[in-house]
Amino acid sequence: MPEGLVILCSTAASLGFLHTLLGPDHYLPFVAMSRAGRWSFTKTMAITILCGLGHVLSSVVLGLGGVAFGAAVLQLTNIEAFRGDIAGWLLLSFGLVYFVWGVRRAIRNKPHTHHHAHANGRVHSHEHVHAAEHVHVHETSAAAAQDEGTRPSMTPWVLFTIFVFGPCEPLIPVLMYPAAEGWSTGAVVLVAAIFSLVTIATMTTIVALACLGIRSLPLARMERYTHALAGFVVLLCGAAVKIGL
Repeated sequence: MPEGLVILCSTAASLGFLHTLLGPDHYLPFVAMSRAGRWSFTKTMAITILCGLGHVLSSVVLGLGGVAFGAAVLQLTNIEAFRGDIAGWLLLSFGLVYFVWGVRRAIRNKPHTHHHAHANGRVHSHEHVHAAEHVHVHETSAAAAQDEGTRPSMTPWVLFTIFVFGPCEPLIPVLMYPAAEGWSTGAVVLVAAIFSLVTIATMTTIVALACLGIRSLPLARMERYTHALAGFVVLLCGAAVKIGL
């Protein structure tokens, strides 16, 4: 392999890692939504990988099309910027709507105590909320949590749509076009594949570590606010994308 191509491949790996690490929108939404939606670890990883694939493949396909049809780098860069603008607004809007819904849910979900007397004279009390099903102490909280985590949700598909619009800014101008000009289509595919694999691997690693870390924290008292907090996190990520952080 030519030395220049080796350097470009190394650059692809470095950029894939850094652009993911320095972009909290690549992983914080998954961590927040996983906690709020009570997703299993497997489900969280699957959604992260799916969104990562949508994120990188959309830019790869655009870049390959540009190379094949001889489009100018500036044209594709403008398209990527437009896509990024759409992704930022989608992330911002989704975060705002989810935050408002989460605050409303938290207000409605304020717990209050119910007392129950049984025929044998035994009396017990339990906390009850109106935003969820009426759960007695005879039912386990783990079962209730599992039920919420397995309900169908549009959230993963919303995230996937947002990430498909989200561009990988350095991929086309910094990696794919130099590979096409200096070597061949095979080199373009190689650097794109390295960048994509490192990006997805970094996303899943950060999400996995963060989710495992959060699960070990005593956050029971914050449970009713998890949806509002998740929406706020996504809202902040959208704001960061829009102002170019």
